[in-house]
Amino acid sequence: MKRTLALLALGLAGAGYARFGRPRVLNWGATPEEVSSPMPGDDIVPDAWLQTTRAITIEAPPSAIWPWLVQMGPRPRAGAYTYDWIERLLGIDIENSDVILPEFQRLEAGEWLGLNEKGQGLRVVALEAEKYLLVQWEPQKSTWLFALYPQPGGVTRLVSRNRLAPAGLLSRLFTVVFMEAGSLVMERKMLLGVKERAERLWREQQGQAGREAPAAAAEA
Repeated sequence: MKRTLALLALGLAGAGYARFGRPRVLNWGATPEEVSSPMPGDDIVPDAWLQTTRAITIEAPPSAIWPWLVQMGPRPRAGAYTYDWIERLLGIDIENSDVILPEFQRLEAGEWLGLNEKGQGLRVVALEAEKYLLVQWEPQKSTWLFALYPQPGGVTRLVSRNRLAPAGLLSRLFTVVFMEAGSLVMERKMLLGVKERAERLWREQQGQAGREAPAAAAEA
């Protein structure tokens, strides 16, 4: 009887998560339109078994957001603006930067961002400055996209989409049970980290422009 009740409770918990919790985990911060809209790189993994679309509103234009995206990566690059101590526990040599690194502002398709000595990492597939950055996990072949969508009022939507390549049943179960919630924790922190840095940069740029305008007027 106890075993039956335990299995019933487990089944109800699983059904409740699938119905109410999982959509929020997979699509944190994203609108229904963003979740359903096609995005660059979707065609690379057309038979993806899992897709996440997570998003955040940033009170800054794409020009203040893009520098933080393009410099991401393991040391000596700028990190991922998430919990870098967790990344290091996983064997990734990474440390978050709070400043723009000029030496990492040029990124081209085909570049390799290695994560460890096992040959795992990210390959830059395509990018368009201040619009989107698309990378692909190797050897898994899953894709990860960061896209910038300017909105009225001077704000920008930063949308992150992951599409997972086909995998076996055990791999899928492991991802659903152990990885989905963890990926939300890490990616939410990343999006918030980009937001904080970009908004601070934009405020600094506006302040500098405000100081330079009177000086230019005085010189004229």
